[in-house]
Amino acid sequence: MTTTSRVNIHTLRQMKERGEKIAVLTAYDATFARLLDEAGADVLLVGDSLGMVIQGHETTLPVTIEEMAYHCRAVARGARRAHVVGDMPFMSYQASIEQGMQNAGRLMKEGGCHSVKLEGGAAQAELVARLVAAGIPAMGHIGLTPQSFHQLGGFKVQGKDPGGRARLLDDARALDEAGAYAIVLEAIPADIAREISATVSCPTIGIGAGLGCDGQVLVSYDLLGMDESFKPRFVRRYAELGKTIKEAVGAYVTDVRSGAFPSDAESFAAGKSAAAAVPLYSTPAGAKR
Repeated sequence: MTTTSRVNIHTLRQMKERGEKIAVLTAYDATFARLLDEAGADVLLVGDSLGMVIQGHETTLPVTIEEMAYHCRAVARGARRAHVVGDMPFMSYQASIEQGMQNAGRLMKEGGCHSVKLEGGAAQAELVARLVAAGIPAMGHIGLTPQSFHQLGGFKVQGKDPGGRARLLDDARALDEAGAYAIVLEAIPADIAREISATVSCPTIGIGAGLGCDGQVLVSYDLLGMDESFKPRFVRRYAELGKTIKEAVGAYVTDVRSGAFPSDAESFAAGKSAAAAVPLYSTPAGAKR
């Protein structure tokens, strides 16, 4: 896309209609949101994956609605063009339609996001319909749903058997008919994802679901190689920042211990007038530090 206007749910549907792929990445803070936005990402997902990559938990389950709202606010402040989606965390919507409505509203009002995402297929279709009717755009998520980690028996590919394939198709149709503006397809066979994408009117966003989806999403930390030990099959690393960061920090530590940092150029001298003083920051006017 060449436009600089804000991406919205109608933009995404038009992209599907034109056969233009949608690029989605996770973001959890304003700095990353700004960088990913400037690099051209269409959608920034404030995922409950922050429970693992930011908070250090083994699953996404401990993440709260308050934490999601906090990170949504940060990302919304950093994004200028990308559509910002807030993840509904575990047990923030499963208890009742009313609970889901209230917490989705919190992510929109307190988090400043443009839409919400929730896991589950046909079982969540009624909630999706209610959200849409209330003016809250909703993104679905089927296949491997991390919040159902224990019920699914771990992080496993879904839909490999005939019954699983039929359930995925039924779930996708139910969400589409309920008004979901997009559906994440996670860890399902590529041929099923292709069939779903051709069946539903809304865009599909794949992660470990093959090339036939209307778009793709990755956890930004995985794409950037922040964890050198984490190498799932569906991730392509476009950088090895984990290694680069450690090398940079190692060089800094060495310079501090040797006395090589700070140098005279990185220090301030006494006796200069205020007018002649070197500014503390050389950031361009209007830029955020």
